[in-house]
Amino acid sequence: MTEKKGEPSAWGGLRLSKGWMATVGLLLAFALTFGVLAGCGGRENGQATNAPAGGDEKLTIRLGYFPNITHIQAMVGQNDGTFQKALGEQVEIEEKIFNAGPKLIQALLTGEIDLGYIGPVPAINGYVVSNKGLRIIAGASNEGAILVAGKGANIKNVEDLAGKKIAVPQLAATQDLTLRRLMKEAGLKDASKGGTVTVIPAENPDILTLIARGEVDAALVPEPWGSRIIKETGASVVLEADQLWKDGSYATAVVIATTKFLAEQPELVEKWLAAHVELTERINNDPESYKQIFNKQFEKLTGKTLPQDVLDSSFRRLLVTYDPEITSITDFVTLKVATGYLEQEPDISQLLELAPLNRVLRDQGSAEVK
Repeated sequence: MTEKKGEPSAWGGLRLSKGWMATVGLLLAFALTFGVLAGCGGRENGQATNAPAGGDEKLTIRLGYFPNITHIQAMVGQNDGTFQKALGEQVEIEEKIFNAGPKLIQALLTGEIDLGYIGPVPAINGYVVSNKGLRIIAGASNEGAILVAGKGANIKNVEDLAGKKIAVPQLAATQDLTLRRLMKEAGLKDASKGGTVTVIPAENPDILTLIARGEVDAALVPEPWGSRIIKETGASVVLEADQLWKDGSYATAVVIATTKFLAEQPELVEKWLAAHVELTERINNDPESYKQIFNKQFEKLTGKTLPQDVLDSSFRRLLVTYDPEITSITDFVTLKVATGYLEQEPDISQLLELAPLNRVLRDQGSAEVK
Protein backbone atom coordinates (compact mmCIF):
# COMPACT_ATOMS: atom_id res chain seq x y z
CA MET A 1 0.00 0.00 0.00
CA THR A 2 1.53 3.33 -1.03
CA GLU A 3 1.71 6.06 1.59
CA LYS A 4 -0.25 9.04 0.30
CA LYS A 5 1.70 11.68 2.19
CA GLY A 6 5.35 12.15 1.25
CA GLU A 7 7.79 9.75 -0.31
CA PRO A 8 8.51 6.32 1.16
CA SER A 9 11.92 5.42 2.52
CA ALA A 10 13.97 2.41 1.49
CA TRP A 11 16.16 0.19 3.64
CA GLY A 12 17.79 -3.11 2.90
CA GLY A 13 15.82 -3.53 -0.35
CA LEU A 14 12.52 -3.15 1.53
CA ARG A 15 10.30 -0.11 0.99
CA LEU A 16 8.88 1.16 4.25
CA SER A 17 6.11 3.68 4.75
CA LYS A 18 6.78 6.83 6.76
CA GLY A 19 4.34 5.63 9.41
CA TRP A 20 6.38 2.53 10.09
CA MET A 21 9.73 4.30 9.76
CA ALA A 22 8.65 6.80 12.40
CA THR A 23 8.42 3.93 14.86
CA VAL A 24 11.38 1.81 13.82
CA GLY A 25 13.87 4.55 12.94
CA LEU A 26 15.36 4.23 16.39
CA LEU A 27 15.42 0.46 16.02
CA LEU A 28 17.61 0.83 12.95
CA ALA A 29 20.29 2.52 15.00
CA PHE A 30 20.01 -0.29 17.54
CA ALA A 31 20.28 -2.82 14.73
CA LEU A 32 23.64 -1.37 13.72
CA THR A 33 24.78 -1.88 17.28
CA PHE A 34 23.39 -5.40 17.17
CA GLY A 35 25.55 -6.12 14.14
CA VAL A 36 28.64 -5.18 16.12
CA LEU A 37 27.55 -7.12 19.18
CA ALA A 38 26.91 -10.23 17.10
CA GLY A 39 30.64 -10.72 16.74
CA CYS A 40 31.28 -10.57 20.48
CA GLY A 41 31.46 -13.55 22.81
CA GLY A 42 29.67 -11.84 25.71
CA ARG A 43 29.12 -8.57 27.47
CA GLU A 44 32.04 -6.23 28.08
CA ASN A 45 31.73 -6.55 31.85
CA GLY A 46 32.78 -10.16 31.54
CA GLN A 47 29.54 -11.79 32.64
CA ALA A 48 29.37 -15.19 31.03
CA THR A 49 26.31 -14.76 28.84
CA ASN A 50 27.81 -16.85 26.06
CA ALA A 51 30.56 -18.62 27.96
CA PRO A 52 30.83 -22.42 27.93
CA ALA A 53 28.46 -24.12 30.35
CA GLY A 54 31.27 -26.16 31.89
CA GLY A 55 33.61 -25.00 34.64
CA ASP A 56 32.87 -22.89 37.68
CA GLU A 57 31.65 -19.78 35.85
CA LYS A 58 27.91 -19.69 35.41
CA LEU A 59 26.24 -18.98 32.11
CA THR A 60 23.54 -16.31 32.10
CA ILE A 61 20.37 -16.34 30.00
CA ARG A 62 18.66 -12.95 29.81
CA LEU A 63 14.90 -13.10 29.43
CA GLY A 64 12.43 -10.38 28.48
CA TYR A 65 8.64 -10.50 28.91
CA PHE A 66 5.57 -8.50 29.97
CA PRO A 67 3.42 -8.81 33.14
CA ASN A 68 0.50 -9.89 30.95
CA ILE A 69 -1.68 -13.00 30.93
CA THR A 70 -0.60 -13.53 27.32
CA HIS A 71 2.95 -14.18 28.59
CA ILE A 72 1.75 -16.67 31.17
CA GLN A 73 4.44 -19.33 30.57
CA ALA A 74 7.14 -16.77 31.36
CA MET A 75 5.24 -15.50 34.41
CA VAL A 76 4.57 -18.97 35.84
CA GLY A 77 7.91 -20.48 34.86
CA GLN A 78 9.82 -17.71 36.57
CA ASN A 79 7.70 -17.87 39.70
CA ASP A 80 7.65 -21.63 40.28
CA GLY A 81 11.23 -22.29 39.09
CA THR A 82 10.35 -24.45 36.08
CA PHE A 83 12.85 -22.75 33.79
CA GLN A 84 15.62 -22.79 36.39
CA LYS A 85 15.08 -26.48 37.05
CA ALA A 86 15.20 -27.26 33.33
CA LEU A 87 18.40 -25.28 32.73
CA GLY A 88 20.33 -26.49 35.78
CA GLU A 89 22.33 -24.88 38.54
CA GLN A 90 25.12 -23.72 36.23
CA VAL A 91 22.76 -21.33 34.46
CA GLU A 92 21.43 -18.07 35.86
CA ILE A 93 18.30 -16.39 34.51
CA GLU A 94 18.19 -12.61 34.41
CA GLU A 95 14.77 -11.13 33.66
CA LYS A 96 13.83 -7.74 32.25
CA ILE A 97 10.22 -6.55 32.22
CA PHE A 98 8.68 -4.54 29.36
CA ASN A 99 5.37 -2.87 28.55
CA ALA A 100 5.23 -3.50 24.80
CA GLY A 101 7.05 -5.21 21.97
CA PRO A 102 9.14 -2.47 20.32
CA LYS A 103 11.12 -1.84 23.52
CA LEU A 104 11.77 -5.54 23.96
CA ILE A 105 12.98 -5.69 20.37
CA GLN A 106 15.40 -2.85 21.10
CA ALA A 107 16.77 -4.88 24.00
CA LEU A 108 17.25 -7.92 21.77
CA LEU A 109 18.99 -5.87 19.09
CA THR A 110 21.40 -4.28 21.57
CA GLY A 111 22.23 -7.58 23.25
CA GLU A 112 20.51 -6.75 26.56
CA ILE A 113 18.46 -9.94 26.39
CA ASP A 114 18.79 -13.26 24.57
CA LEU A 115 15.19 -14.35 24.18
CA GLY A 116 11.76 -13.04 25.01
CA TYR A 117 7.99 -13.38 24.95
CA ILE A 118 6.50 -10.85 22.57
CA GLY A 119 3.65 -10.13 20.18
CA PRO A 120 4.02 -11.35 16.58
CA VAL A 121 3.96 -7.86 15.04
CA PRO A 122 7.03 -6.47 16.86
CA ALA A 123 8.68 -9.84 16.21
CA ILE A 124 8.17 -9.21 12.48
CA ASN A 125 9.47 -5.65 12.86
CA GLY A 126 12.59 -6.87 14.66
CA TYR A 127 13.25 -9.55 12.07
CA VAL A 128 13.16 -6.97 9.27
CA VAL A 129 15.17 -4.27 11.03
CA SER A 130 17.85 -6.71 12.26
CA ASN A 131 18.35 -8.10 8.75
CA LYS A 132 16.90 -11.47 9.78
CA GLY A 133 18.81 -11.52 13.07
CA LEU A 134 15.84 -12.77 15.11
CA ARG A 135 13.70 -15.91 14.99
CA ILE A 136 10.31 -16.96 16.33
CA ILE A 137 10.95 -20.32 18.01
CA ALA A 138 7.52 -21.14 19.51
CA GLY A 139 4.05 -19.83 20.14
CA ALA A 140 2.87 -18.74 23.59
CA SER A 141 -0.77 -17.64 23.41
CA ASN A 142 -3.68 -16.82 21.13
CA GLU A 143 -6.40 -14.19 21.64
CA GLY A 144 -6.03 -12.53 25.06
CA ALA A 145 -6.83 -8.91 24.06
CA ILE A 146 -10.09 -6.93 23.90
CA LEU A 147 -11.45 -3.59 22.72
CA VAL A 148 -13.08 -1.69 25.60
CA ALA A 149 -14.94 1.62 25.73
CA GLY A 150 -14.89 4.05 28.64
CA LYS A 151 -18.00 4.68 30.68
CA GLY A 152 -20.16 7.24 28.89
CA ALA A 153 -18.10 7.11 25.67
CA ASN A 154 -21.15 5.88 23.73
CA ILE A 155 -19.14 3.37 21.71
CA LYS A 156 -21.05 0.23 20.76
CA ASN A 157 -19.14 -0.85 17.66
CA VAL A 158 -16.01 -0.03 15.67
CA GLU A 159 -17.83 2.56 13.55
CA ASP A 160 -18.49 4.54 16.75
CA LEU A 161 -14.73 5.13 17.12
CA ALA A 162 -15.05 8.01 14.64
CA GLY A 163 -13.97 11.24 16.31
CA LYS A 164 -12.70 9.36 19.39
CA LYS A 165 -9.35 8.89 21.15
CA ILE A 166 -8.22 5.26 21.33
CA ALA A 167 -5.29 4.00 23.41
CA VAL A 168 -2.93 1.12 22.56
CA PRO A 169 0.14 -0.11 24.48
CA GLN A 170 2.55 1.08 21.79
CA LEU A 171 2.56 2.05 18.14
CA ALA A 172 3.54 -0.68 15.66
CA ALA A 173 2.78 -3.35 18.28
CA THR A 174 0.24 -6.15 17.89
CA GLN A 175 -2.73 -4.35 19.45
CA ASP A 176 -2.04 -1.22 17.41
CA LEU A 177 -2.03 -3.16 14.15
CA THR A 178 -5.19 -5.01 15.16
CA LEU A 179 -6.91 -1.70 15.85
CA ARG A 180 -5.86 -0.24 12.51
CA ARG A 181 -7.20 -3.27 10.67
CA LEU A 182 -10.54 -2.83 12.42
CA MET A 183 -10.53 0.87 11.56
CA LYS A 184 -9.75 0.17 7.92
CA GLU A 185 -12.60 -2.32 7.65
CA ALA A 186 -14.96 0.28 9.16
CA GLY A 187 -13.80 3.00 6.77
CA LEU A 188 -12.01 4.96 9.49
CA LYS A 189 -8.59 6.63 9.34
CA ASP A 190 -6.00 7.82 11.82
CA ALA A 191 -6.24 11.55 12.47
CA SER A 192 -2.59 11.90 11.47
CA LYS A 193 -3.57 10.73 7.98
CA GLY A 194 -6.60 12.91 7.53
CA GLY A 195 -9.07 10.79 9.48
CA THR A 196 -10.93 11.35 12.72
CA VAL A 197 -9.58 8.64 15.04
CA THR A 198 -6.73 9.65 17.34
CA VAL A 199 -4.54 6.68 18.33
CA ILE A 200 -2.63 7.27 21.56
CA PRO A 201 0.22 5.01 22.72
CA ALA A 202 0.57 4.57 26.49
CA GLU A 203 1.73 1.96 28.95
CA ASN A 204 -0.99 -0.39 30.11
CA PRO A 205 -1.27 1.00 33.68
CA ASP A 206 -1.46 4.51 32.22
CA ILE A 207 -4.20 3.45 29.81
CA LEU A 208 -6.30 2.39 32.79
CA THR A 209 -5.81 5.85 34.32
CA LEU A 210 -6.61 7.62 31.04
CA ILE A 211 -9.86 5.66 30.67
CA ALA A 212 -10.80 6.39 34.29
CA ARG A 213 -10.25 10.12 33.77
CA GLY A 214 -12.10 10.18 30.47
CA GLU A 215 -8.98 11.38 28.65
CA VAL A 216 -9.31 8.56 26.10
CA ASP A 217 -12.57 7.04 24.93
CA ALA A 218 -11.53 3.44 24.29
CA ALA A 219 -8.56 1.08 24.34
CA LEU A 220 -7.39 -2.12 22.69
CA VAL A 221 -5.29 -3.86 25.34
CA PRO A 222 -4.06 -7.31 26.36
CA GLU A 223 -5.26 -9.09 29.45
CA PRO A 224 -5.39 -8.66 32.39
CA TRP A 225 -5.56 -4.94 31.58
CA GLY A 226 -8.84 -5.19 29.69
CA SER A 227 -10.56 -6.90 32.60
CA ARG A 228 -9.01 -4.47 35.06
CA ILE A 229 -10.23 -1.47 33.05
CA ILE A 230 -13.75 -2.92 33.01
CA LYS A 231 -13.79 -3.65 36.74
CA GLU A 232 -12.06 -0.49 37.95
CA THR A 233 -13.55 2.14 35.63
CA GLY A 234 -16.96 0.80 34.60
CA ALA A 235 -15.82 0.40 30.97
CA SER A 236 -17.66 -1.96 28.65
CA VAL A 237 -16.55 -4.52 26.05
CA VAL A 238 -16.88 -3.43 22.42
CA LEU A 239 -15.23 -6.52 20.90
CA GLU A 240 -14.30 -9.72 22.69
CA ALA A 241 -10.99 -11.48 22.06
CA ASP A 242 -12.49 -13.91 19.57
CA GLN A 243 -14.26 -11.06 17.73
CA LEU A 244 -11.15 -9.03 17.00
CA TRP A 245 -9.91 -11.27 14.21
CA LYS A 246 -10.09 -14.77 12.71
CA ASP A 247 -12.52 -16.03 15.39
CA GLY A 248 -9.62 -16.00 17.83
CA SER A 249 -7.24 -18.16 15.77
CA TYR A 250 -4.41 -15.66 15.81
CA ALA A 251 -1.13 -15.45 17.71
CA THR A 252 -0.99 -12.87 20.49
CA ALA A 253 2.40 -13.84 21.93
CA VAL A 254 5.33 -15.88 20.64
CA VAL A 255 8.79 -16.81 21.86
CA ILE A 256 11.61 -15.06 20.03
CA ALA A 257 15.41 -15.37 20.20
CA THR A 258 18.44 -13.88 18.49
CA THR A 259 20.18 -15.99 15.86
CA LYS A 260 23.38 -15.49 17.85
CA PHE A 261 21.86 -17.12 20.93
CA LEU A 262 20.35 -19.94 18.85
CA ALA A 263 23.73 -20.67 17.24
CA GLU A 264 25.79 -20.48 20.43
CA GLN A 265 23.46 -22.22 22.90
CA PRO A 266 21.35 -24.81 21.02
CA GLU A 267 21.15 -27.18 24.00
CA LEU A 268 19.92 -24.44 26.31
CA VAL A 269 17.38 -23.35 23.71
CA GLU A 270 15.93 -26.87 23.63
CA LYS A 271 15.89 -27.07 27.43
CA TRP A 272 14.04 -23.78 27.55
CA LEU A 273 11.52 -24.95 24.96
CA ALA A 274 11.02 -28.24 26.79
CA ALA A 275 10.12 -26.24 29.91
CA HIS A 276 7.89 -23.96 27.82
CA VAL A 277 5.97 -26.94 26.42
CA GLU A 278 5.69 -28.47 29.88
CA LEU A 279 4.31 -25.22 31.29
CA THR A 280 1.82 -24.91 28.44
CA GLU A 281 0.44 -28.37 29.12
CA ARG A 282 0.33 -27.91 32.90
CA ILE A 283 -1.49 -24.59 32.62
CA ASN A 284 -4.06 -26.04 30.24
CA ASN A 285 -4.59 -29.10 32.45
CA ASP A 286 -4.96 -27.17 35.71
CA PRO A 287 -5.85 -23.54 34.97
CA GLU A 288 -7.19 -22.81 38.46
CA SER A 289 -3.88 -23.59 40.14
CA TYR A 290 -1.83 -21.68 37.61
CA LYS A 291 -4.01 -18.59 37.85
CA GLN A 292 -2.75 -18.29 41.41
CA ILE A 293 0.89 -18.83 40.45
CA PHE A 294 0.50 -16.20 37.73
CA ASN A 295 -0.97 -13.87 40.32
CA LYS A 296 2.00 -14.33 42.64
CA GLN A 297 4.37 -13.28 39.86
CA PHE A 298 2.09 -10.41 38.90
CA GLU A 299 2.24 -9.15 42.47
CA LYS A 300 6.02 -9.53 42.50
CA LEU A 301 6.36 -7.43 39.34
CA THR A 302 3.61 -4.84 39.88
CA GLY A 303 3.14 -4.68 43.64
CA LYS A 304 -0.47 -5.87 43.65
CA THR A 305 -2.51 -8.98 43.02
CA LEU A 306 -5.45 -9.31 40.65
CA PRO A 307 -8.97 -9.96 41.97
CA GLN A 308 -10.32 -13.44 41.28
CA ASP A 309 -12.97 -12.19 38.86
CA VAL A 310 -10.31 -10.36 36.83
CA LEU A 311 -8.20 -13.52 36.71
CA ASP A 312 -11.20 -15.58 35.64
CA SER A 313 -12.29 -13.23 32.84
CA SER A 314 -8.72 -12.84 31.59
CA PHE A 315 -8.21 -16.60 31.37
CA ARG A 316 -11.51 -17.05 29.52
CA ARG A 317 -10.13 -14.83 26.76
CA LEU A 318 -6.87 -16.74 26.36
CA LEU A 319 -5.64 -19.88 24.60
CA VAL A 320 -2.30 -21.04 25.97
CA THR A 321 -0.28 -22.80 23.28
CA TYR A 322 3.19 -23.50 21.94
CA ASP A 323 1.93 -23.42 18.33
CA PRO A 324 2.87 -20.02 16.78
CA GLU A 325 -0.15 -20.03 14.45
CA ILE A 326 2.01 -19.54 11.37
CA THR A 327 -0.91 -18.56 9.14
CA SER A 328 -1.81 -15.67 11.41
CA ILE A 329 1.80 -14.46 11.45
CA THR A 330 1.92 -14.34 7.65
CA ASP A 331 -1.47 -12.60 7.73
CA PHE A 332 -0.06 -10.01 10.13
CA VAL A 333 2.62 -9.24 7.53
CA THR A 334 -0.10 -8.69 4.94
CA LEU A 335 -1.94 -6.46 7.42
CA LYS A 336 1.16 -4.33 7.89
CA VAL A 337 1.01 -3.56 4.19
CA ALA A 338 -2.75 -3.03 4.19
CA THR A 339 -2.57 -0.62 7.13
CA GLY A 340 0.33 1.37 5.71
CA TYR A 341 3.19 0.28 8.00
CA LEU A 342 4.92 -1.45 5.09
CA GLU A 343 4.73 -0.70 1.39
CA GLN A 344 5.57 -4.24 0.35
CA GLU A 345 5.80 -7.58 2.07
CA PRO A 346 9.25 -8.63 3.31
CA ASP A 347 10.69 -12.09 2.83
CA ILE A 348 9.81 -13.89 6.07
CA SER A 349 10.89 -17.35 4.93
CA GLN A 350 13.44 -17.49 7.77
CA LEU A 351 11.34 -15.78 10.45
CA LEU A 352 10.28 -19.03 12.09
CA GLU A 353 12.83 -21.54 13.37
CA LEU A 354 10.76 -24.43 14.68
CA ALA A 355 13.28 -27.27 14.44
CA PRO A 356 14.26 -27.04 18.16
CA LEU A 357 10.60 -27.02 19.23
CA ASN A 358 9.80 -29.98 17.01
CA ARG A 359 12.75 -31.96 18.41
CA VAL A 360 11.33 -31.38 21.88
CA LEU A 361 7.86 -32.46 20.74
CA ARG A 362 9.23 -35.60 19.03
CA ASP A 363 11.12 -36.54 22.18
CA GLN A 364 7.87 -36.24 24.13
CA GLY A 365 5.91 -38.21 21.59
CA SER A 366 3.78 -35.18 20.66
CA ALA A 367 2.73 -34.00 17.21
CA GLU A 368 5.13 -31.57 15.59
CA VAL A 369 4.19 -28.04 14.58
CA LYS A 370 4.09 -27.85 10.82
